[in-house]
Order: sequence, then C-alpha cells, then structure tokens
Amino acid sequence: MSFEDELGEALRRAGDGFTADRHALVEAGERRGRRLVARRRAALIGGSVLSLALIGAAGAYAGGLLGGTDRVEIATPPTPSGGPSGGGGDGTPEPPPQPPRGTGAVSSSQMVEVLKGLLPEGALSVEHANGTGGGGAGVSGVYDDGRGGAAIRLVLSRVDPNGSMANTTTVCTKKATRPDDDCTTEQLADGSRLLIQQGYSAQNPGIDIKEWRAALVTPQGFLVELSEKNALPMETVKASRPNPPLSPAQLRAVVISDKWHPALNDLPAAAQQPRGWTPANPNALRDLKAVEQLEKMVTKMKVPVISKGGESGSGYVVVDDGKGKSLVRLDVVKETGAPDFEGNVPSPNDGIRTKVTQGPAEKSSGVVPWTVDTRYRNGLRVTVTAYNAADQSGTATRETPALTLELLQHIATDPMWRELDYFASA
Repeated sequence: MSFEDELGEALRRAGDGFTADRHALVEAGERRGRRLVARRRAALIGGSVLSLALIGAAGAYAGGLLGGTDRVEIATPPTPSGGPSGGGGDGTPEPPPQPPRGTGAVSSSQMVEVLKGLLPEGALSVEHANGTGGGGAGVSGVYDDGRGGAAIRLVLSRVDPNGSMANTTTVCTKKATRPDDDCTTEQLADGSRLLIQQGYSAQNPGIDIKEWRAALVTPQGFLVELSEKNALPMETVKASRPNPPLSPAQLRAVVISDKWHPALNDLPAAAQQPRGWTPANPNALRDLKAVEQLEKMVTKMKVPVISKGGESGSGYVVVDDGKGKSLVRLDVVKETGAPDFEGNVPSPNDGIRTKVTQGPAEKSSGVVPWTVDTRYRNGLRVTVTAYNAADQSGTATRETPALTLELLQHIATDPMWRELDYFASA
C-alpha cells in the first residue's frame, strides 16, 4: 500500500477521533472500520493531505522538539463581530470555521532529526515531513542500514483514548488468507496500549513485501505509529531485502520514546466521543467475536461451515453446500459522523439503510462478490460479503456464492445486533 493510500486510510479513521488496519480479513473490499478505524488524522506531508480531524488545542514547548523546556500558552484570537446577518461587519457571511491546528512549535526538520536519533545506525532519506502546524505531524522516506533501502513512515496524532479508534488501532485482527507472522498487544505500566504487528502489504502469497508496524495509544490520547516495509516506497511487487530493517524491539523503542511528547503536546486534542454515541461497554466491539456470530447465523440457515477465522469486529467462514466452497465475510464497525451512504433496496427496518452490490466477476479468476452493506441509525455498520470461491484472491469454485442476497440481508439486519451492549442505542 502506498504512502498516500495509508494517509487516506488515516483520514477515514479521523471521525472516531490509525487504521487500521485499520485490519482486515482480506485485502480487497476490506474497508472495515478498523480501518474504522477509519477515519483519522492527517497532516500535510509533501503533496499528500493528512488532515487530522482532531479537536482542541494545547500549549507548545518553546524551542521545539530538541531540548525546549518552557511551555508557551497559545491565546485564542478574537472572533470578529458579525453584522445583522451574522456575518462580517459589511454583511458578508463569515468563512466556515477551520479545523484546529497545532502552533507549529515543532518544525518538520526537528521531526526528522528526532527520528534519525531514534533509529539504529543507517541513512534516512526523507521524502515527506511536516511539523505541528496542522492537525498532525509525520515523516516518511527511505531508511537503509546497509542491507537495502526500505520504506518507513512515522505519524503522530491525537485520539480519544477511550474511543473506538484507540481500541481498534491496538487490537490484532486475523486475516482470512494470509495471517500475520506475529502480532502482539500489551498494556504498559502507565496505562498505554502498544501494538506490534508483523504482517504483509498484500494478501497474495506470491508478493513477499512485509509490513511491520508499532502503534502506541497513551492515556492522554497520544497516538504514535511507525511502519516499515522490506521494499522501497510505492513498490508493490519486488522486495529489496528479506525483512524490514527494524526489529519489533526497535519499533517499540521508537514509538514509546518521550522525545515525541513536545510535538504531541502541540497538536490539537481529539474530540471525545459524543454522549449519544458512547457505548454502554467501551470494550464490547473490541471483544465481539464476529466469527462466532456469523457461524451461528449461517448454521441456522442449514449451510455447512467447513472453516472459520477472525476476531474482534471481523470474521469469516468458508461454507460448502455440496456445490463448491464459498467464503462469507462479516465486518461490524461503529461509525461517527454522517458518511456518504445511500441505500438502494428496501430495508425491513426504517432505521437501517441497506445497499446491495453484485460483482462484477474478476476477469482472471472468475470470482464474484455479493455484498449487503447496512448502516443503522446510530452509526452501527454491518457488512456481509459472499464469494463464489473459498479464497477471495483465489479462483472461482462455483458459479455463484453459496448464500443468496436474501440470506446475506438476513445476517446484516438480524435483531441480535441490537442486543449487544455496545449498540444499545441503535
């Protein structure tokens, strides 16, 4: 996945105020809100817009990231008085409010110097960098320890430490076709949550580009993410070395460093999850075993399940009704805001919007996806996709998916989703 794509993913997660990855069960169509994480930060790094939707402002460390110790409070500029129409004094409407930004106390060059100081011995060639003058800060480029150049990316942002984005960013999610080599989460002594993931940039086993990352969320809402590949930036097929340059322990050391605190303190604080959207149990979505729910529903439909996998809000089963294997995937996320979502079929409940899509088939493999995507009134989103293959990136094993669109819609709109504490207000 290119740097710009990763930034786009961060933007989609901003509304929960990563990833994900967000996570994903399978590569294509995997949009999950772990990823839901969707929705998040972004700073302007070179030509890419990483515009973090985070709210609030804090002070900045004078002198920047390198050695500055005095803290400077940033005053809020006065708001011009409006005329009779509520706009400017001449009656013209005022421009829309701008998203909160950092003060810029930490420059892009200071970000680069700190990252260089935390990396093992080697050369860092910077392609994009930005300081704290926007909603986030980051550095990306090529790092070479003498064994081959590798893409590396660091992003700093602020999140609601109790929000779903913070949860999904630090939860391992199993993939249907190509599991991570390793993924661990731990809680540090100060209450911070740390994810270390050793995965791949593609679900195709023929593409050996590895992607390793570390993500830290602190009780203050600081989010530090560092990712690396064993390939050059924008490279999607050919690896430049056997493994990414930094070990899991080295990734960990970079993201937990307190040298990032001056920059993080200068970024605008994230908005808390609005009261109406606050889950009764903040951990319920994270703890939801989607695969168990999917297996129960499919079993009730008298369709034999031959394998399964997944955790948290994503799960899959492979079924076989005697006419060939068929993969069925379930994604459950909680979205905030009002994303562009238009239903195209009648729903059994007027509080749920439903969109159905079919195909088209992949020309090379003949794989056909059937998807029922639903969005509940309170932001709960349940998406079910069935394939006419046991593996989304494999080849077709039958003419159509094993589950009909009617059965897929039954799963996506099942009343059981309302029984979960997390979705009590759905």
